[in-house]
Amino acid sequence: MRSSIAPGLSRPAAPWAAHVVAACALWGALAAAFFGAAAMAQSPASTELPALLAPGSPMPAMSDPRAADTAYAQAQRLADEGKPDDALAAIEVALKESPSDVRLRFLKGVILSGQGKDAAAIEVFQALTRQFPELPEPHNNLAALHAARGELDLARAALDEAVRALPSYALAHENLGDLHLRLAIRAWQRAAELEPANAAVASRLRLARELSRQIAPAAPGAAPLPGSR
Repeated sequence: MRSSIAPGLSRPAAPWAAHVVAACALWGALAAAFFGAAAMAQSPASTELPALLAPGSPMPAMSDPRAADTAYAQAQRLADEGKPDDALAAIEVALKESPSDVRLRFLKGVILSGQGKDAAAIEVFQALTRQFPELPEPHNNLAALHAARGELDLARAALDEAVRALPSYALAHENLGDLHLRLAIRAWQRAAELEPANAAVASRLRLARELSRQIAPAAPGAAPLPGSR
């Protein structure tokens, strides 16, 4: 599955270590609805579940304070230069002036996830899903993080919310497919443990694992940021 972070996701070394992608055009409508502004675009994910958006993708333009726009550009540049701590510092300063800026908060979550600070990133994306449930990308990234921690049921719930928010969100559907494969493997593995002589279960488990291995190498991908599909 793939998750949403910042710039186009690049293939990460470990599952769920993905990069962020830009959001979709639909975000323009959402931005206009929520912020009264016009808005504006994805890359590979992890092996088994959604991947996160990485810092570096273009973000939707919104009617946020000019200072927030400048801070976002600066934070994105710092993240691209491999200076995540400096990028986070710039974001924190800007958020004091524009605490509701979705781009800054989303980028913060992406950078934190890239640093392996999953718990902190989860808090960021959870807050975004509560405040902006209509945006599918935060739900998608939240699913990616949960999946990385082996919390498959929580990941599925988050992806269901992403699809509910935007039924045409292809990435969430793709991630759901990957997730269901993992859930199937988990269920068949349990069935095989309970009934070792069941040849049908053993066959399904073998095929599912083979499919998972075939998908894994090409799985790295990411979902777009809120605002560019």
